Amino acid sequence: MGVPVLEVDLGPGVRAGFTTRAGGVSAPPWDTLDLGLAVGDDPAHVRENRARVAAWAGAPVAWARQVHGSAVHVLGSVAEAGADAVADADALVTALPGTAVGVLVADCVPVLLADPVARVVGAVHAGRRGLVAGVLQAAVGALVARGADPARVRAVVGPAISGPRYEVPEELQREVAAVVPATACMTDRGTPGLDLPAGAAAVLRGAGVGDVRLTGWCTDTDARFYSHRRAQRAGEVTGRSAGVVALL
Repeated sequence: MGVPVLEVDLGPGVRAGFTTRAGGVSAPPWDTLDLGLAVGDDPAHVRENRARVAAWAGAPVAWARQVHGSAVHVLGSVAEAGADAVADADALVTALPGTAVGVLVADCVPVLLADPVARVVGAVHAGRRGLVAGVLQAAVGALVARGADPARVRAVVGPAISGPRYEVPEELQREVAAVVPATACMTDRGTPGLDLPAGAAAVLRGAGVGDVRLTGWCTDTDARFYSHRRAQRAGEVTGRSAGVVALL
């Protein structure tokens, strides 16, 4: 059964997209395409869901244990793809044909990167802490180390909680904006907020990335996606969506 992935164009020889909640086998409250192994879902269901995403990608997908840092793991062999987790990292990069990399999110920002000429791709989990720690700059640097030209790199900032919905204490807003000024915003309630997608886009452009696009989908308001904050308000748990990019 096919998975309804929201596909994005990162160039020839690259398949990229963002999953929704649809197309999987997980039961409520993780229904249905939960891809997270650390949220209480049945691991057998999660692995079946991951297999469905790999079938869409046309390649085995490498995942990481995400720690909200700036570490980048570069796939060293095709065998690493398909494992439950290959490293403690918040960015994965591959230059190996026939492999894919993915990151898990439920409000944080998934960013997919590719230089289709240099034949190198990456997936980044850019939450608030990772954005401040420099995970996007580190990921771009890893692509460049493998022959990418930043001006040629294509980037898509995927579904994430939007600034109008991400309320934070004023002190936290100041701390984050001191490092990434573009994150500072007001919520739809007129309170201090953080616009992580805008911040991610600004960081990518500052790193010289030539083509930066934002999907604009808000995970908190769009029920197609998992949202940690929305689940918290309801007193529930939730699953994880993914951003996945394959080098074919």
